[in-house]
Amino acid sequence: MLRIGKLTDYATVILATLAADRSRLQNASSLAERTHIAAPTVSKLLKQLHRAGLVNSTRGTRGGYQLAREPDQISAGAILDALEGPLALTQCSSGSGQCGIEHSCSVGRSWQKLTLSIRRSLNEISLAQLAGLDARGGGPPAERELKFMGRGARAATKVTT
Repeated sequence: MLRIGKLTDYATVILATLAADRSRLQNASSLAERTHIAAPTVSKLLKQLHRAGLVNSTRGTRGGYQLAREPDQISAGAILDALEGPLALTQCSSGSGQCGIEHSCSVGRSWQKLTLSIRRSLNEISLAQLAGLDARGGGPPAERELKFMGRGARAATKVTT
């Protein structure tokens, strides 16, 4: 199953909270309180997001964090890269020379195409959309599609067992 890690999910929640109130700096403790994420986790994630250039930090008693760019200029792909590293579905999809059987493999190119397709999709979704601040991305999830995907997975399991 492809799934982002809990820390990436939490980082997205923190970024969405920063995106919702761009007018002021927000410190780690207030972000922890607003997001209901433990303060040490918020601090750790803010450091990672700062290193990745997604947030700016200001030191001092009136310091805090804010987005480094507008929410519509931060992609889901950039968030994923900051927390999980570059997307690669398989060893070979991270680049040539990464797999010992690359020279004889008939499926590597297909995995590379899938990885590229997912990467493009992630780069098309902005933080503004994730945070519900943009009309293109807000609203409830596509429940029908998600239910269909779940049935498909169960049906495939039934066939193979």
